[in-house]
Amino acid sequence: MYKALSPGALGIKVNSLQEAIDVGKAAGYEGVEFNPSEVATLIDQHGAGHVKLMFEAAGLKPAGWGLPTDWRNDEAKWKAGLEELPRLAKAAHAIGGFRTMTWIMPCSNDRPMAENRRFHVERFKPIAKILNENDCWLGLEFIGPKTLRDSQKFPFIHTMEAMLEMAAEIGPNVGLLLDCFHWYTSGCTTDDLRDLLTPEKVVYVHVNDAKFGVPVDEQIDNRRALPGATGVIDLRGFLMTLHQIGYDGPVTPEPFGNPATWAKDSLDTIFRSAGLK
Repeated sequence: MYKALSPGALGIKVNSLQEAIDVGKAAGYEGVEFNPSEVATLIDQHGAGHVKLMFEAAGLKPAGWGLPTDWRNDEAKWKAGLEELPRLAKAAHAIGGFRTMTWIMPCSNDRPMAENRRFHVERFKPIAKILNENDCWLGLEFIGPKTLRDSQKFPFIHTMEAMLEMAAEIGPNVGLLLDCFHWYTSGCTTDDLRDLLTPEKVVYVHVNDAKFGVPVDEQIDNRRALPGATGVIDLRGFLMTLHQIGYDGPVTPEPFGNPATWAKDSLDTIFRSAGLK
């Protein structure tokens, strides 16, 4: 496993791949996420070797890229995205970036479970096929918090096991974007990681922490802490188990929030450790 930077997940604004690489290098990361459209354009202009050298010169790996296809909305946008995806996947793979990922809502106001599952399988199968033709993997993120699941009329997939089952139906190159917050809030354990996962089924990993003093079923998706800041999530067990099963890909912090709340979480943690309020 290696430490990777997603600038957007930390609220860092970068205007180019080079800026992202510069931030990642300065902060001591080992990899950085990238925009496949920008990479494809750079390859068109300068060749894949030039883009690979941008990463290599900084000692960084191309960690992964957010799935650019708009699969959630109308059919025309989805089909337009499918037409563009081969160029982007080919470019990403040319620089060694074969991991892409997206998240899936655990609920819907429009589709009951069975209908929603059919919708997702139909939308993702062509995407997975194109990615597979370009030797790329797709990670699907399950969303764990009960607070979000209960916010809409129909519940949908929100556990690791159920997402793995749908991923297997979509394609052989489809696995998980595994976020420890969703692992925790969905009630999964390290035994579940050990029993259900193989290295190829973990495409990407996010780490963070949960708010202290909030019951698991009351945790809110976009209210998190920096990894290890509160100690609520068993990050040691989470990472050790992923290492034991053979995952060797990126581990990216995605805490949400802002530096003020992150610093406060850290202060709370050290005050508690000192027996202070």
